[in-house]
Amino acid sequence: MAAATKDAVLGAVVDLARQFAVELAEHSSDVGEHLGAVAEGERLVSHRFACAATGYQGWIWTVTVARVPRGRVATVCEAVLLPGDGAILAPEWLPWSERLRPGDIGPGDVVPFRGDDPRLEPGWTPTGDDELDSVAIDELALARVRVLSRDGRDAAATRWYTGSQGPTSAGALAAADACLSCGFLVPLQGALGTVFGVCANEWSPDDGHVVSLDHGCGAHSETDTEPHASDWPESSAAIDDLDIELVSLAASATAAPTEDAAPDDVSVPEAPADEAPADEAPADEAPVADVPTDDVPTDDVSAGTSQ
Repeated sequence: MAAATKDAVLGAVVDLARQFAVELAEHSSDVGEHLGAVAEGERLVSHRFACAATGYQGWIWTVTVARVPRGRVATVCEAVLLPGDGAILAPEWLPWSERLRPGDIGPGDVVPFRGDDPRLEPGWTPTGDDELDSVAIDELALARVRVLSRDGRDAAATRWYTGSQGPTSAGALAAADACLSCGFLVPLQGALGTVFGVCANEWSPDDGHVVSLDHGCGAHSETDTEPHASDWPESSAAIDDLDIELVSLAASATAAPTEDAAPDDVSVPEAPADEAPADEAPADEAPVADVPTDDVPTDDVSAGTSQ
């Protein structure tokens, strides 16, 4: 730190320095107490004021003044807000390609190419030998510019084994059996296949994920659970003897068919056109009116019958 100033002219212009600090600040109250003056060089002094602005704890208003040789008037060179000891600073700026973290990549995002990625190493380079190249390309599937290096494989294995699909997760600790004996496990090939496989059980929370062979869950293909009674048993039926249901007998009798009624499927043949029904009188004979017997004297009826 620069030594305290011994320049009487520059050290006495505190009010002038504060005036420029207030002009720089958004509010006059953002400029706090005077923290002193330090000599930056010959006839060059910086006055410092505490910053009271919200969010700028530890920052200092710094106003630098100077004078010409044998001059008695101070001139302001600059006024700035600088971080002091313990000031809250933004993190060091990094390019976006270096700020990316696993899980940040979304649809349409592209990770920049890294030629020196330690997780990769050069893949198979054709030798010109057809037999050797066919084995490497067709059977070993090495027809790629770069393949996973040992460092990349070890990093992936460590990440998977210590993650939520490893043996130390809560689900694995509560499981009755491990994935090694599960019928839904699809083993991996290569070095990673000795420790990991892929879960293919749609009922498992790890479906479609890489799991360690000593991982486990409640959807193991060979485990079962003991049946137990329902927590809500069914209660017996209750009969209410005091409940009375009113039934209309007249309506029931009207709706029910009688025994003497002819079945619906029995058809009655029609009489020929030249024959009149037995219960109908011929057309040339007048019908005889029915006379109530109660209104005719008995003697008259007997007389008429004898004639």
